[in-house]
Amino acid sequence: MDHLLDDLNPPQRDAVLAGDGPLLVLAGAGSGKTRVIAHRIAHLLGVRGVHPRNVLAVTFTNKAAGEMARRVDALLAPAGIRAPLIATFHSACVRILRAHGEAIGLPRHFTIYDEDDRAALVKECMKEGELAERTFTPSAAAHRISYLKNQMVSVQDALR
Repeated sequence: MDHLLDDLNPPQRDAVLAGDGPLLVLAGAGSGKTRVIAHRIAHLLGVRGVHPRNVLAVTFTNKAAGEMARRVDALLAPAGIRAPLIATFHSACVRILRAHGEAIGLPRHFTIYDEDDRAALVKECMKEGELAERTFTPSAAAHRISYLKNQMVSVQDALR
């Protein structure tokens, strides 16, 4: 694992060697962010002895997660070290909730609704609540619900 720092420039090396705890890497396109993060993960696991379950790398896209995982695997596999969880924010959160959601009252096999599911549910609720679609469209109602949730407005307060 001694080779991890060889091809890095000084700022990249500093990021890989940064102290304990979380690290946020902000840099422009093509500056080597993925490389730095992959090398940092490999350094943490291969040099500092951090267990893979204590590392989580999250990205915004499946493509980025796949690329990150590929790079980390390439660095760790020769040493026989298992890679940590590298996933999108959404897939990492779903995985965590499926494993531990019962602690907050969430069933293990919960369902995640997509846009079509959400639209159908809002439409059904509007029908049950006898709200005419001419008053609110299902889309407008869904956006209003989303807005209120983002504002942390309780159901009770929203109904006032």
